[in-house]
Amino acid sequence: MTAVSSVTLACPAPLDASDRVQLGHGSGGKMSAALLRQRFLPALANEALAQLGDGSVVNVAGVEVVVSTDTFVVSPLEFPGGDIGSLAVHGTLNDVAMMGARPVCLTAGFVLEEGLPLDILDRIVRSMADAASLAGVPVVAGDTKVVERGKADGLYINTTGIGAADARFRPAPERARAGDAVIVSGAIGRHGMAIMAAREGLAFETTITSDSTCLVGLVERLRTARVDVHVLRDPTRGGVASALNEIAAASGVGVEIDETVLPVPDDVRAACEVLGLDPLYVANEGILLAFVPARDAERVLAALRSHPLGAGALQIGRVIAAHPGVVALRTSLGGTRIVDLLPGDQLPRIC
Repeated sequence: MTAVSSVTLACPAPLDASDRVQLGHGSGGKMSAALLRQRFLPALANEALAQLGDGSVVNVAGVEVVVSTDTFVVSPLEFPGGDIGSLAVHGTLNDVAMMGARPVCLTAGFVLEEGLPLDILDRIVRSMADAASLAGVPVVAGDTKVVERGKADGLYINTTGIGAADARFRPAPERARAGDAVIVSGAIGRHGMAIMAAREGLAFETTITSDSTCLVGLVERLRTARVDVHVLRDPTRGGVASALNEIAAASGVGVEIDETVLPVPDDVRAACEVLGLDPLYVANEGILLAFVPARDAERVLAALRSHPLGAGALQIGRVIAAHPGVVALRTSLGGTRIVDLLPGDQLPRIC
């Protein structure tokens, strides 16, 4: 690896208590959970929000739909393998799909900073349109606001997805059961390290590209396999480790994963070692985790591997009744260590 500029790692975790919002509050880790539990839920609590999934199932005039919303503040706006426009489409469609729903339409809200070059905006909007068209999901409503120079870091995007719920395919974070197999659809850590390299101007022997993509087609393979998929989750902010912890807590079960089978690409592993990062906590935007009954694991793996995005699918662990709410890693040396939620995030603003 060659560093072409100095690395400026900024720790988003607090060194002491504060009465101000900090970067770590957007990490997807312990600080995010505390912010949600202490600041938002007490004021906004209702039956739909209480689901605490990637979206909510809402009854609209007798029809169940899934609603999911996300705001994208990634820096830089363009990076190897994607940009904020396609990422905003992929991220929200994937959240709808993780609820077992079929995405129907999207809305998009833009916050533009005064001074943003229009050619950059044009590229991002075209990328967003291409991603939505490829997924077959139109953007049906939008909004634009412009703020003063220096107030928005170029461009922020909020996308909301609406999906048709499927009563026969209803994965949820609280449905993991002892005996379930834990399956991942592909290599981990690509998105976060691609952002890190682009942000800090790091040059590695190979260019690490983001895995940002739409997972709707992959989920369709699981739906047609007619397997009772207990949990689906795309491990974005906080990576695989945070997603597993959230599922373990929601279901009240323990999770064990095996370090020797974790699919960490060599270039991601090397970059993480250089920078002192754990790939388990690095964000992904193009893989999913599936919790399924052990008897169905081979069928699920076959269904995933039949799709190009799931060719590298494998089982990385299992659900156990012991140590509920805790994720444990069996190391390559034969030991075991706890994989806890981080207070903040290793890499802020990656989505």
